[in-house]
Amino acid sequence: MLIKPLISKYKRLIFIGATLMALAMTLLETNRFLQEFKKEERIKMELLASAYKKLLEVKGDNPNLLNLASSILENNHTIPVIIVDQDNNVVLHRNLERTDNAYIQKKLAQFKKTDKHFKLDLGNGEYQTLYYGDSSLLNKLTYYPVILVAIFLLFAAIIYLYYHTGKISDENRLWSGLAKETAHQIGTPLSSLMGWVEILKAENNPDIPVEEIEKDVQRLNVISQRFSKIGSTPKLEHGNIMDITKKTINYIKNRTSKLVKIHIKGNEKAEALINEQLYSWVIENMVKNAIDAMDGQGQINIEISETAQNVLVDISDTGKGIPASKFQQIFHPGYTTKKRGWGLGLSLTKRIIEQYHKGKVFVKKSVLGQGTTFRIVLTKTE
Repeated sequence: MLIKPLISKYKRLIFIGATLMALAMTLLETNRFLQEFKKEERIKMELLASAYKKLLEVKGDNPNLLNLASSILENNHTIPVIIVDQDNNVVLHRNLERTDNAYIQKKLAQFKKTDKHFKLDLGNGEYQTLYYGDSSLLNKLTYYPVILVAIFLLFAAIIYLYYHTGKISDENRLWSGLAKETAHQIGTPLSSLMGWVEILKAENNPDIPVEEIEKDVQRLNVISQRFSKIGSTPKLEHGNIMDITKKTINYIKNRTSKLVKIHIKGNEKAEALINEQLYSWVIENMVKNAIDAMDGQGQINIEISETAQNVLVDISDTGKGIPASKFQQIFHPGYTTKKRGWGLGLSLTKRIIEQYHKGKVFVKKSVLGQGTTFRIVLTKTE
């Protein structure tokens, strides 16, 4: 009963392990086959050398033996052979790609660098040497293990991507589900709060800050809508980046320490394809991150500019700065320097900008002890 749940839980790892084991066994078996094939080829060459030696010895007094030796030599159609006398003159050659003297001498020099040769003693102090190379089939098979290793590595990469993608997919489903559930949970008390705000407005009591309560209720509504969009493709529309950024900053200013100064400047007419609620969430995350980096006091400058195809939003702070080695790491889920927090702000920002808006977000520059500038790149409205 316990085996089935374990298989279900670790099915990816089991699949990866089985695949890698099968590939490894195939590679080992192929290598064993190649070694045996080389051994057989060596035996064939010994037989070939013996046949040639007998051919030289019998000199026609034993027709059967002569015919056998000749048959062995004639049936060698694959193994390249060069035979030279004791003065290094070529006596015979077979199965070479070319027959011109320059090519024969070149192949002979190559064969001499190997141990693939036999000395044929002809008697009376005379001898010949038989040199041979690998057959065309063996040459092809020599590269087969390399191809197998490449296939093995390719399979390993595919398996890794399969496992990694599956893991990311599971995490995405988890976060999407969590986000939608959060939106659902917020929605119930939010509806009630909105009803109470309407009652308070009707009573018209000047001692109750109804407008501020209404802003916070609207804020909760915005948060609920933001979370509900996680995991689904948001609708992008043309939006004035300066107006939306200012609206977000004005809300943050009223709920932030007076020791934090936030300034916005740049192109008032810059427009880009965005989802207003998600873009506003990005700006909020970036500004809150900057406030944390400054320990609640300092200056934040937001500059909006344009290129031919993009709208650029630069957010600078006067905080601690970020080491260059951490420029990529800070966008990973769970990375945080705070004692409290999940480290999801910048990770969520990256996802919203790069996956949903097809833009870019990165650390433009940072100096330790002086501050950091983040850049957001959005697609400009035509």
